[in-house]
Amino acid sequence: MKRWLKRIIGFLLLLILVVVGTKYIFFNDPVPRGEYPEKADRLAQKMLDAINYEAYKNTRYITWSYQGGRHQYRWDKAMGKVRVTWDENSVLVNLNDPSRSLIEGSEKDVSETERKELIQKAVSYFNNDSFWLVAPFKVFDKGTQRGLVPEEDGSMSLLVTYTQGGDTPGDTYLWRLNENGLPVSYKMWVQILPLNGLEASWEGWHKTESGVLLPQAHKLGPLTLDLGKVRAW
Repeated sequence: MKRWLKRIIGFLLLLILVVVGTKYIFFNDPVPRGEYPEKADRLAQKMLDAINYEAYKNTRYITWSYQGGRHQYRWDKAMGKVRVTWDENSVLVNLNDPSRSLIEGSEKDVSETERKELIQKAVSYFNNDSFWLVAPFKVFDKGTQRGLVPEEDGSMSLLVTYTQGGDTPGDTYLWRLNENGLPVSYKMWVQILPLNGLEASWEGWHKTESGVLLPQAHKLGPLTLDLGKVRAW
């Protein structure tokens, strides 16, 4: 019995190694080289026009969720504040000066160390989770570099690298757009993921109350990342 158990365990370990190795081979693309920055800027602008960047700039509030609703957000863009809620925690983050953020509901019961940890976690959650919602609007952020990458079908994709800002400067994304400039998907070269060139779709684009277009979900292989009830006004 023990001999068979060892064989089964050994087979499962070998299967895991094969699966991981296969993923590493097929999802470990090198970062492509982007060219023609001026043309890339025009393609980036076409994307912004397609999702109504002007309406985004004039939008005050955006609400959405992440990880099946485990993270909840209400973002006041005009005031530079966002309420981040998860588990039993609620933090009103001051994006301009995180040290002035508020731990809601139990401020007096939280030590200074715990307060800083909660604020840092809320900021990190927001940086990551908001990117899945508004990344296309950030292609001209300070420190970004843009280039064009040719595809096999003759189209051009937009390569965007973030050289500073956020939690992981140096992350690179290759945007694939439809003929109208609307984002269809992007491939990622990011520090948080062990696989290079992993592709995620951008789906469910809909016009919100403020007029800006925002996505509803992303697919990464068999996984679907739903952003909950996305609103902007």
